[in-house]
Amino acid sequence: MLKNYIEKLTAKENLSYEEMYEAMMEILNGSASEIETAGFLVALRSKGETVEEITAAAKVMREKATKVKAPPTAIDTCGTGGDGVGTFNISTIASLVVAGAGIPVAKHGNRSISSKSGSADLMEALGAKILSSPEDVKASIAQVNFGFFFAPHFHRAMKNVARTRKELGIRTL
Repeated sequence: MLKNYIEKLTAKENLSYEEMYEAMMEILNGSASEIETAGFLVALRSKGETVEEITAAAKVMREKATKVKAPPTAIDTCGTGGDGVGTFNISTIASLVVAGAGIPVAKHGNRSISSKSGSADLMEALGAKILSSPEDVKASIAQVNFGFFFAPHFHRAMKNVARTRKELGIRTL
């Protein structure tokens, strides 16, 4: 199935919401090979992602994520990572400032890929436990307005694409 979507993307055709949803399910379920996944990600990046494609991918990721009930007013300052120019991590510092100002923060993050430090690297350097349980993260948000969601721990399905994305070395969806 993914091969059909790769052909469509390499022809610079957009995927429908349903097609993107199916493709992401195949990738995150581990049904796609690493080569198919790489081809799909590169073709999508080359064509340029549409709002529908991003929305469908986000839907699949949210469905597969470990759920934590955060306050409805909570924000996430998740940085994009992978800027390729070795910048420092501003999103994590911003999230701590926001939490200190009384706004609940559900901060997602990972280790560095191309910058000096990823959110997880910075949190560890500050002495935080990054492998917290969903219950501990929820309690932390309630107590100090801040909870850290280590991406590989809360988005376990991403294990099926993490190595491929890292080896590609380019920004992907």
